[in-house]
Amino acid sequence: MADLLGNDIQNSAPQASLSLSRVGVTGLKRVLRLNDASGRETLFFAEMDLYAFLDASRSGVHMSRFIENIEDIASEIALMPSPDFETLTDRMALSVARTQGAARAEARLTAQYPMTKRTPVSGKTVENLCTFIGISVSDGVRARRAAGVRVNGFTACPCAREMISERARAVLEGAGYSEAQAREIISLVPLASHNQRGEGTLLIGTENRVRVEKLVDIVEDAMSSGIYSLLKRPDEMSVVWDGHMKPRFVEDAVRWMISGVALRIPELGDDAFVMARQENFESIHTHNATAERCGLLGEMRRELRGEITGPSRPMSLDSWLYMD
Repeated sequence: MADLLGNDIQNSAPQASLSLSRVGVTGLKRVLRLNDASGRETLFFAEMDLYAFLDASRSGVHMSRFIENIEDIASEIALMPSPDFETLTDRMALSVARTQGAARAEARLTAQYPMTKRTPVSGKTVENLCTFIGISVSDGVRARRAAGVRVNGFTACPCAREMISERARAVLEGAGYSEAQAREIISLVPLASHNQRGEGTLLIGTENRVRVEKLVDIVEDAMSSGIYSLLKRPDEMSVVWDGHMKPRFVEDAVRWMISGVALRIPELGDDAFVMARQENFESIHTHNATAERCGLLGEMRRELRGEITGPSRPMSLDSWLYMD
């Protein structure tokens, strides 16, 4: 049978001797079964990308082995008493590196994560879907990972609100209110602004586990308001009112995410990696707005304390993951 199939051409020398940073498969979709500490099984819809570094002496990787990695590991994970997504991505990266004989491999996983919330006024229980993100890089012996969440919320534009505020003050003064009275009225009520749905992403690179729920709270709080799958009229009024009383630029959301990590997860060491990213899907523009900050938490803490005025050197997620 081996003679009929021919030689394993993937292991032959390529015509151009060049190594490749990433070779693999993307968009692999699978339902994962994870058991919590009580033994209850939960299903998650996940999408995975798997890559291997390809040496200059080899023509290609073994594509079918990527699929075998997923099937084998998913079956093993389902039997564990309390697995987590971080464990899953680490095991995938380790397995790919070993089965492909690669100097390093990478596993990227996104999974829909259901979270229960209560609406702000009526107190109705609703289920929102957040996205868990796990990324691991391995040399076949150990793995380095970053994990976190992608969360939707909304932001109200501070610039437009300020312009409306100045216009409202002039209108009030023209109607006979004093300047002091006009400013007091404006401070008490939310004013119009254009708003947009925002998508906040927060990844933490650490060996310690960080509760997903805490990261979701940090991302939502960084925006003007969280959003809900169901809102009764009192809830809708509350979300719109509170959100327009807390206008945030896309830049503000990133800064508040980082501040939230520094203040609300004090157990994270200074060597933890943080990536905070916000993208706003603009409502009155034809483009989107985005902001991002990556780096070590210790450097960010010193910057927040005013001890330094900026990052000492740029650091991307990839550069941290592949750091020796």
